[in-house]
This record gives sequence, C-alpha cells and structure tokens, in this order.
Amino acid sequence: MWGYYGSKSKIVKHYPAPKYDTIVEPFAGTAQYALRYWDRKVILIEKYDVICNLWKWLQGCSKKDILSIRQLKCGENTDDFKWDCQEQKDLVGFIITGAPSMPKKTASKWKTIIRPNTQQFRLESIANNLDKIRHWEIICGDYQKNSPSIEATWFVDPPYVIGGKYYKFGCKDIDYKHLGDWCKQLKGQVIVCEAEGQSWLPFKPLVSSRGNRYQHKEVIWTNENL
Repeated sequence: MWGYYGSKSKIVKHYPAPKYDTIVEPFAGTAQYALRYWDRKVILIEKYDVICNLWKWLQGCSKKDILSIRQLKCGENTDDFKWDCQEQKDLVGFIITGAPSMPKKTASKWKTIIRPNTQQFRLESIANNLDKIRHWEIICGDYQKNSPSIEATWFVDPPYVIGGKYYKFGCKDIDYKHLGDWCKQLKGQVIVCEAEGQSWLPFKPLVSSRGNRYQHKEVIWTNENL
C-alpha cells in the first residue's frame, strides 16, 4: 500500500502461508502479510495511532478519494496545503519520501524528480487495494493487552532489536524475553520475524533482505516445522 520502514513487501512471499482462516498481526504496520492473504479474516493490532487511524480511514475511502489526492513537487511541504483530514495528510507524508517510520513533511527529490511517478504509483496501488481491507478489524493498542485469545495464524513482526529504534514505539519499549515467551503460548500457527544475530527465540534463516539503511539476513521462528 504505502511505503513504511521495515515493510515486508519485498520478502513476504518467503514466509509460510497461513493455515488458519484468521490472521492476526500484533505489530501491524503496513500489514504486508495480511494484505497478501487479504481474503481471510484479518485482525490488526497497532500501537501507533497514526498508522491505526490511517487504516481505518482507508477502509471508508473510495478509489476517487485516493486518486484525487494532491501530489507534491520536490521541496513542497505538507503544512503548506489544506487537507480534507489528518489521515489524508499523513498518507501523503508516507509517500513523498523513501520508506519512513513516521509521516514526513517535505517531498524528497528521490520521489519527485529521480522517480517522478512514485506518488502516482502509490496512490493507484492504494486505490486498487481498498476493497481488500474493508472487512478487516483494526485495533489501536498493545500486543499484550489487546490481542484476542483465539486460534489463528499469528504473524508477529515487531521492531527488530537492531534497527528498531526508528519507530515511534521502537525496540526500547519492548521486553524481548517476555515477547518470546508470549509468542510461544499463542494458539495456532505462529510466525515470528527478526534479523540475523538475535536469540530471544531460536530463529532460523529465511532470506537476505536489503532495508532502508543496510542489508541483513531475515530469520524466522515458527511453532511448526519449516
């Protein structure tokens, strides 16, 4: 949908397919796993209210609403324009630069001159995916307090120990030992993401990935045999 720091858009195909009719993402972000299997029952839990509100707003948008959004030129600032709502402004803030963890205000040269069609591409992608997300349940909250106690496919993609500091609610806010124990007690199929070198779960290699700032190897833990 829109660019976001740590998104799994390029590697989501490498993760195991869901075995349950319900998918839960306790650290939703842009929910690339759920979007790949969008026709299941989907429950997103997201602590960052900007992301949560953006998902809920998109659920009520039409294609026309999205395709009519203003596209910024290089150096233009979102504060200089009047927007229909805060969510519209935030969405633009996510697509006028690379893959930020929070909405930006100034349109970058990379997304306006070097790659001049990026904003149009993003808006078209969002518009074409709107019908896929209308039935999703969006919960603004914390994985510990607000996750349902159900049997499902759990796709757990928290801020990584290394690199997770750039999020609004990043790695410094997470007790990874507790998170690992929490993942082990979930019911159903559990898939947990991390980068190579971490041991809060017995991770196994998945695929090499190039992020915004560096290249690393993605690792995975699952409660089923890979």
